[in-house]
Amino acid sequence: MPDLALHRIDLNLLIVFATLMEERSVTKAGERLNLSQPATSGALNRLREMFRDPLFIRTGRAFEPTARALEIMERVAPALAAVQAALAPSIPFDPATDARHFRIGCSDEAAIPLLPALTCVLRSEAPSCTLSVRQADYHSAPALLASGDVSLVVGYVEDDLPANAKRRRLAEGRFVVLRADAAAGPIGLDEYCARPHALVTYRGDLSGVVDEELARLGRERRVVLGLTSFALLPLVLAGTDMLATVPDIVAETLAAHGGLRIDPTPFPAPANTVLLAWRGATDGDPAEKWLRGKIVEVMRGKGP
Repeated sequence: MPDLALHRIDLNLLIVFATLMEERSVTKAGERLNLSQPATSGALNRLREMFRDPLFIRTGRAFEPTARALEIMERVAPALAAVQAALAPSIPFDPATDARHFRIGCSDEAAIPLLPALTCVLRSEAPSCTLSVRQADYHSAPALLASGDVSLVVGYVEDDLPANAKRRRLAEGRFVVLRADAAAGPIGLDEYCARPHALVTYRGDLSGVVDEELARLGRERRVVLGLTSFALLPLVLAGTDMLATVPDIVAETLAAHGGLRIDPTPFPAPANTVLLAWRGATDGDPAEKWLRGKIVEVMRGKGP
């Protein structure tokens, strides 16, 4: 927009634009901004006139941004983040009365111990606040933070985060063996390698870091089931002789509901670290600081 005076622009439209880019839905964007669907559609029409581009095109059920919209977002996002960072410390937050919508990312292994307790905290201490949770593994977390789709992520996501991301270690853990059978334990290495295994990865692979450790010992296990969710383990292990080698914070949460037992691994397994990472733009936001503090409280004491 060369030579276009800022005083002639409704800068609120840029907030609508950024929300549309994140939600890819007029209805969902309006809900986030407390606008009616006609008001959101009207803002989109004004944006189209301002930028002289359709910005979003409906292809089937999808609401896809144009190349021009992607270019605009790349330039606008840092500016909005800078404004948000500048204003955040001056906007107070009272969890008892404020209605804030938090958007976070969690890896599956972090969500299981975190979300039940965090949900209780929110319902008790911040009853008017809402929470959206995105799946965020080490592959997707950097992009979710960089785009602003989430304000923070929790999980095993330490690598390749955005340069301005802040981070804090929440828990140091170890792998343990989870099983549903009643055989006497603990499991020895020979039996561990002989029995069938279920493995949870974000892609449902049949090999993981535990297999790399076994290979160093000249051993291997037989993975017969690849899953993408730890929450399925109580169902798939029940009534079988399968084993699952999982982070201890996951095992303790699942075993607490009954039907599962925990054994130590019969070999030195790699350690794992649960990380809290957040966008630099939200570092001083009182509401986000409150939420991060509650996450730290919930996760404190997890692991060995």
